[in-house]
Amino acid sequence: MMNLLHWRLLVAVADANNISRAAEEIGMTQSGASQAIAQLEASLGFSVFTRERRYIGVTALGEQVVAHARSMILQLNAIRLLADESRELNSGRIRLASFPSVTSTFLPRLLRDFKRLYPGIEVVILEGTDEEVEEWLAQDTVELGVIMNPAPGRAKVVLGKDAWVAVMPARHPLAGFARTSGITLEELADQPFILATGGCLVNGQSLMENAGLQLTDVRVKVRDWVSACLLAGEGLGVALVPESALPETLRGLCVVPLAPALYREFGLVCSPSGNASVATQALLNGLGK
Repeated sequence: MMNLLHWRLLVAVADANNISRAAEEIGMTQSGASQAIAQLEASLGFSVFTRERRYIGVTALGEQVVAHARSMILQLNAIRLLADESRELNSGRIRLASFPSVTSTFLPRLLRDFKRLYPGIEVVILEGTDEEVEEWLAQDTVELGVIMNPAPGRAKVVLGKDAWVAVMPARHPLAGFARTSGITLEELADQPFILATGGCLVNGQSLMENAGLQLTDVRVKVRDWVSACLLAGEGLGVALVPESALPETLRGLCVVPLAPALYREFGLVCSPSGNASVATQALLNGLGK
């Protein structure tokens, strides 16, 4: 009965138009190859090759057989590649660097769906600032990192975007009008200000500077977004925070959209090891659907 070696030999002979070269390519002797081709043609009941003194041609029926044999070999190679990759997909590990606010908002559902598809892959979350995430990616200590406002084409997958909002005491003089029409950065710039950074370079101060403005009265500087909101509720000033970082209770607070709206975008960026990782690419492919 014909086996895979017969089909590989058949394709090799068709490509080389020579039995000797084909036999050498797949690791057979010339006599063994000639015998195998004779057995294959006897089994099929027709000639696949035409034989001349130093040239082997392919018959009309042989062309169809060779085409099917090529397809068969390609499919088998694809199955073997899938089997090889599945070993990494059954026991892989992905280190993903992120910011706390993204970890708690954008990632949970996506990672839950990925875990359902690839239960053998462990995703380890490392939380840090935007500078730390960039450093971990550059040092190749993580496979993936969440980058804020990535340059065009840098992110493999865009996770989503988050609006910046102004937070102020509910009884602030600007609250009533701004609640419906929004508030500009110019209107906020000279207010008593609570500067929250979230551990990121992109914060209320950098937003002002990018707009050509300066904060004139920074009363408090904190790292935590929620702390800034609580201090605003106590009447210490206004703050600019991402909408996803707002506390669960907004008692005593007025949350106002910016006019025009400003957003921060989050994208997943690969390190060199992430680009080479089958598990990481499976995660990105799943998130990109």
